Amino acid sequence: MNELSTIRSDVVGSLLRPTRLKEIRLRYDEGKIGAEELRAVEDNAIRDAVLLQEGVGLEVVTDGEYRRLNFQDSFGASISGFEAERPDWKTMEGYAKGGKPLQRWDFPREGKRGVAVLHRRPVVERLRLVRNVPLEEYLLLSSVAKKPAKVTLIGPDRISQRFNYENSTSVYSGTEEFLADVVRIERELVRGLEEAGCRYVQIDAPGYTAYVDSPSLEAMRRRGEDPMANFARSLNADNEVLEGFSGVTFGIHLCRGNQRSMWHREGAYDAIAERLFNELSHDRFLLEYDSVRAGTFAPLRFVPKGKVVVLGLVSTKVPKMETIDELKRRIDEATKYVSLAQLAISPQCGFASDVAGNLIGEDDQKRKLEIVVETARQVWG
Repeated sequence: MNELSTIRSDVVGSLLRPTRLKEIRLRYDEGKIGAEELRAVEDNAIRDAVLLQEGVGLEVVTDGEYRRLNFQDSFGASISGFEAERPDWKTMEGYAKGGKPLQRWDFPREGKRGVAVLHRRPVVERLRLVRNVPLEEYLLLSSVAKKPAKVTLIGPDRISQRFNYENSTSVYSGTEEFLADVVRIERELVRGLEEAGCRYVQIDAPGYTAYVDSPSLEAMRRRGEDPMANFARSLNADNEVLEGFSGVTFGIHLCRGNQRSMWHREGAYDAIAERLFNELSHDRFLLEYDSVRAGTFAPLRFVPKGKVVVLGLVSTKVPKMETIDELKRRIDEATKYVSLAQLAISPQCGFASDVAGNLIGEDDQKRKLEIVVETARQVWG
């Protein structure tokens, strides 16, 4: 394990967008201000986000994903080739309307319109990298952060699940050929980050929980797909993205949905745990364990030596505060299956996977981050 691999108090990525940032982004989307004014407000908000994270004592910081409308912009805004709409503030906020907190959230992924990667879209030409969005984010973040700076990047599995291959045959012969381009582009993104000095890259992989979620499995089968073949293909693609970047610590976050305090997937890790933990090359597995939907810690028995499991025990969906004693008990329970030296703690997900954010306040967010840090201090010192 290297120094970054053993960070005990981690953060998944996004933070609640400040009111000022939401207002200015809306004005930008409406054409009332230019990109330069938007960027200045984003820059100030990111500096404040870093101060918040370092102030509570986190061992690693992000930029809050403040330049993104949705966490999947890390790829979607970096490339061209999809038949897709341009995302905007009102559209992203509208996706969450009508849902209820702590209930399953499903909105139509298919259709004649939609945002790339967020919706299942066809392509009109081969994918092409047009800008390295994660690198642009890192350059400011690293210039203001005193702690190690982490950048998040949506992984190949989610991208492939949102590829409408049936209507893309004039461009790609199938998903395998498409994924080869995805891997090539993601390696370019990571290479740019590595060359700029980034040493911690987190792959966001919300698609993997589809392989334990009954409705998601059924959707694949209706399209004539073999879910386990998809799973195996994605494991290979994820590993190909990482090859050769020996100076970078890679984490992978398995998300269960995080939209306006709603969730999207349920099912324990058991069915995929042995292959997931043993075949993926990532150094850190960030797992959501904030609700009974995740099952028990028993699948952690498959985690090999040298890997770290970051237990996502603190909910970003509700204002209710976890107690340090409660979190310490859960960590102790996890040590029945994996050693304490291979564990760390974080919130279960980001606080705002898109601009709408979860239904908690900024004070709640700060207190929850403080609880993560203090629990880590009491457990690991």
